[in-house]
Amino acid sequence: MKLVRLAAFAGLFFAATAEAQPVPSPLYRMETSVSLLSTDTDWDYVKFQPGSARLFMARIKDGLTVFDADTNRSLATIANSSGANGPLLLPDHNRGYVAMDDGSLLSFELDSLKLINRVVLTKDGGLNSGILDRATGRIHFITSSRPVESTWFTLNPATGKLLSQIRFPFRKMDDPAGDDTGHLFAPVRYDQMVLQLDARTLREQARWKVGCNVSKLRYDNRSQRLVGACGGDQPSVFILDPKIGKVTARVTIGKGIDAMIIDRTRERIVTSNGEGSMTIIRYDGGDGLDVIGTIPTRVGARMMDIDQRTGKLYLVSADSTIFPTKDGAEAVTRYHDDSFRVEVYTPL
Repeated sequence: MKLVRLAAFAGLFFAATAEAQPVPSPLYRMETSVSLLSTDTDWDYVKFQPGSARLFMARIKDGLTVFDADTNRSLATIANSSGANGPLLLPDHNRGYVAMDDGSLLSFELDSLKLINRVVLTKDGGLNSGILDRATGRIHFITSSRPVESTWFTLNPATGKLLSQIRFPFRKMDDPAGDDTGHLFAPVRYDQMVLQLDARTLREQARWKVGCNVSKLRYDNRSQRLVGACGGDQPSVFILDPKIGKVTARVTIGKGIDAMIIDRTRERIVTSNGEGSMTIIRYDGGDGLDVIGTIPTRVGARMMDIDQRTGKLYLVSADSTIFPTKDGAEAVTRYHDDSFRVEVYTPL
């Protein structure tokens, strides 16, 4: 009888304890989904014009589409922008530049969206994307994957004039991050390392192994740390302290990352993953990382950006059919017409 009473008491105790546990609140909810006219095409970078409602979406064959986040509608497609891969938006110069998949660089007026020019920078493949280095006031555009070398093209942001180009002995280099004091930090994806470069000369000053295929990198001025993200078979987000050249924290994320944002207001890092998920990470600006949630999304929704005015996340995707091939060749993906979507997630 005593055993029965003890068991009953223990059950009540643990039930009460379980009831006392706080229930986590949802992190985001999908606010809306907007379908746009589209063809059988992939897409790449989507970027907000700083301080505005305009989201520029590089939709490869469908060109660079401008989407209004306040009205949730498409505004325009930049002329002659078929092949758009990575936009760079410079309000201080009233210029937009677009890395194109044929190796050319497109430029347009940011206020009017009027085409300025499209010039060939390389003929051996496409350009991936570009960045502005605030320390030097120059912009850099980088080639997409190559068999042996990557090339950086350095230009004047006000005129688009080519200033120089330099080759690096790496197959794939992604967007570098600057500390605004004279250093650029460049991810070298397949070599699993980060380079520290002199921002003016682009000469290598240091290199650090990070143990995974690093493709995204941000410099946090507050903590003087680098926040990086890796895809491949070790998907993760990590913190790298460039003062000591060490990875100081790492957490696992979903597979197929292609975008990462830092929401400083909510002290979060969010990655969008091609498997069909967003990984939400608590980040206080130091060496601590903690995964606090995973949100299912559409398969293929690997690209996103944050509207810094509202904290809303904008993900893009499209319906597709994947066809098997023979002899171990890569499967063929065909995207369905008029199925491209912009999906908006609101922070809670």
